[in-house]
Amino acid sequence: MKNLAFQILLCVAFSYAFPVVPEMEKKNEEDMQFAEKYLEKYYKLKTEAEPIFKMKNSKTISDKIQEMQAFFGLKVTGELDSNTLEVMKQPRCGIPDVGQFSTFPRSPRWTKTDLKYRILNYTPDMAPADVDEAIEKAWNVWSSVTPLKFTRVYEGDADIMISFVAGFHGDFYSFDGVGGTLAHAYAPGEGIGGDAHFDEDEYWTKDLKGFNLFLVAAHEFGHSLGLGHSNVLGSLMYPTYLQMETRNYRLPQDDVDGIQTLYGKEETPTETSTTDSCDPHMTFDAITTLRGEIIFFKDRYIWRKSPYFPGIEQDLISSFWPTLPSGFQAAYEIDKKDQVFLFKGNQYWVVSGYSVQPGFPRNIHALGFPRYVKEIDAAVYDENAKKTYFFVGDKYWSYDEVTESMEKGYPRRISVDFPRIGNKVDAAFQEKGHFYFFHGSKQYEIDTKSKKVIREMKRNSWFGCK
Repeated sequence: MKNLAFQILLCVAFSYAFPVVPEMEKKNEEDMQFAEKYLEKYYKLKTEAEPIFKMKNSKTISDKIQEMQAFFGLKVTGELDSNTLEVMKQPRCGIPDVGQFSTFPRSPRWTKTDLKYRILNYTPDMAPADVDEAIEKAWNVWSSVTPLKFTRVYEGDADIMISFVAGFHGDFYSFDGVGGTLAHAYAPGEGIGGDAHFDEDEYWTKDLKGFNLFLVAAHEFGHSLGLGHSNVLGSLMYPTYLQMETRNYRLPQDDVDGIQTLYGKEETPTETSTTDSCDPHMTFDAITTLRGEIIFFKDRYIWRKSPYFPGIEQDLISSFWPTLPSGFQAAYEIDKKDQVFLFKGNQYWVVSGYSVQPGFPRNIHALGFPRYVKEIDAAVYDENAKKTYFFVGDKYWSYDEVTESMEKGYPRRISVDFPRIGNKVDAAFQEKGHFYFFHGSKQYEIDTKSKKVIREMKRNSWFGCK
């Protein structure tokens, strides 16, 4: 029998329709018993005897609740309030929590950089070619930032065996059917070390309809390489499963830091961008203001035009927000609230300066968009009307930021309400009482009240290009 000394990772599905826990008495006996079991499993609380707040493992239950609250970014009170209980009752991974990126105890790692993997079988939910692609893409997430190389073999032993199994499957950590345990993997080592098992009772997909195999596999392979869990929301190694857009996926900085702690940086570092902001063919993915500056987004880069220093400063998005992806498609600021909204695919994040607000990403449909809207082309906030305009294809929506709801009568055609700018908006922002819309090679300065074009400008006019 293979060595079972390695830590098992029991990762469970995160329900994206999880019900809100109703208000209840803080010290309800049933809830306190549940909390005690939770803290035993994830925060090393060792129960010995009653009473329930007896000193245990040198710390009270209240101390352990504080640890848990701090990990999840909750208000640290040491009391079992409704918010704390709600987080406790969310489906989650079955190993203890750790802070930031983490490795397993004694930091097990592979002593070689060329690793072999073998796919033992396939799920009937997906075409074999799609499974192969998802698995390869998941390995590429890690090889792109380390010296590691992953080679697939089709027979014999491999360092990492990958299989789809259900129920009891020979390692004494049985899967539990639909909706519970999603997958588990073992830390690096001989025998079963590094192996990854996926629960066949789940519905695996290459998109967002079920459980995205790429996202789960990339997470599990992080464990196969020696990483534990992170408390950084949005990181790949966060304990709960979060649906997100996988096109052009880029490993968050917290995960990069963790894996490079074990294996170092990639042998051929990515070269610094030579993108020229004055290139006449240059286009922007999104533009927003941020605390008085204007921020231009392109792929994984941003350009900052600030009233506080001369010239244009270029940075990586990850240098501002390490846990966020690149390739944002729309953005806008509500300066009175010190909030910037960033959109990519069907998800959005809210940041305040360098801080990402908890509870994100969220789905854009929570804002009231119909299901056929898959992504946002551009967005701009009208500070006078307190409305945000979202542009999708040749139409736009008006969102009331006061009532937090879509206005009736939308969508409307862009060309009807904003004449002379064409049928599409690629990027937009508001500055000093005017809208600036970008489309193709042109930029339009627009009166916010009449919605009429005041003047046409070159799209890179903000950069002082000659």
